[in-house]
This record gives sequence, C-alpha cells and structure tokens, in this order.
Amino acid sequence: MAPDPWLMMYDSTCHIAQEIAEKIQERNRCQRNGENSTKLNVTIRSLLQNLKVKIDQLKDLLLRAISTRQITQLEGDRRQNLVDDLLTRQRQLQASYKNDGTEPDVIRSSLMTGGVKRGVTNPWLLEETEETSGLGFNEIRQQQQRIIQEQDAGLDALSSVLSRQKQMGQEIGNELEEQNEIIDDLTNLVANTDDKLRSQTRHVKMVDKKSTSCGMLVVIVLLLIAIAVVAVWPTH
Repeated sequence: MAPDPWLMMYDSTCHIAQEIAEKIQERNRCQRNGENSTKLNVTIRSLLQNLKVKIDQLKDLLLRAISTRQITQLEGDRRQNLVDDLLTRQRQLQASYKNDGTEPDVIRSSLMTGGVKRGVTNPWLLEETEETSGLGFNEIRQQQQRIIQEQDAGLDALSSVLSRQKQMGQEIGNELEEQNEIIDDLTNLVANTDDKLRSQTRHVKMVDKKSTSCGMLVVIVLLLIAIAVVAVWPTH
C-alpha cells in the first residue's frame, strides 16, 4: 500500500516543529551563557515561516480530500484534529521564540502535550505526560507515529466492520425480495383457487336446480298416466 502523501507531509511538518523547539532551546542556552544567538534566531525565523507554509498546505490538501471524498468523514475529522494540534504548537513556538530565555523543559513539555488545554490561560504551565517523560525528540516522534498507525489500524477495522454490515444488509434485502416474490405467487395461487371454487359452486347449484326440475316433471307425467288409466278402466 502506497504511503499517504498527506500523512507524509504531516510527519515532515511535525519534524520541523520539533527542530524549531530544539533550536529555541539552543538559542536560550546560548543567551544564558552570554553567547551570540543571532544566527540561531535567523534559523528559527526561517523554520517558523516554513512551518506556517506546511500547515497551510496541510489544511488545503485536507479540504480538497474531504470535498472530493478521497477520505471518510471520520478520517477527515481525525486529520483536522492533527492540524489543530499543529496550529497550537505553531503559536506556542512563536510565543517561545519571542519570549527570550524561556526554559527548554517548558518548551518541550508544551510541544509534547499536544497544545493548550481548555481552561488553562498560560500555555507554558502545562506539564509533560508520563508517556513522554524522559524520552528524546526522536523517540517521541516514533511514539506519535505508532499512535497514528494504531489509529489507522482501528479505522481499517471499523471500515471492515461497516463493509460486512453493508454486505449483510444487501443479503437481507435480497432475501426479503425473494420472500416477497413467494408471497406474491401464493397470493395469485389463492386467488385462482378461489375463482375455481366459485365457478364449481355455481355449476353445482345449476345441476341441483336442473335435477329438481326433472324430478317434478317425472311426477307430473306419472300423475297424468295414472289419470288416463283410471279414465279408461272399465267400471262394473
């Protein structure tokens, strides 16, 4: 399976953000030691500009992917959250760059916590999580990649479940159509049988009526014969 260009760009953008944090730490360390940090400031400004461009590209690509339905709505929401986290990191790094002398550990903690939490007015008061405590930037990046891979695996599993449910729904629909055809055939059979029963009933009534008429005719003929016999019988 070919790698997703958007995810590759996201990884590259995260790497830039981490590099900026490292440069800011180095800049602050130079300032505390009284060393010249002009060159580092120029590098940091260039990286911050590059970070902004990358985030804008991620936003545009994500919007295009969602509008053309290249990804699911669920995956679109997940990627939007990743972009929002990057925007928060960008603001934190920008603020850290302007705030000379910010403690390196605080910068690192703000990056690894994934952004400002609601209800916290100072983003630099955030504490680093236990999962990332003691890890280097490369290790944390690998951890983030593992988390993304696990999320992708979960989305694949969800997609598989939805696909099976769709298939089951189609099979149930086909079964219902077959059952409806059988019911229609039975309805037609019952209607035909009912018509035949009605026809046979009318036929029986007609035969019964004819039989009654013939019986009465025979009785009349016998009576006439009897009267004739009596009339011609000699009397003494």
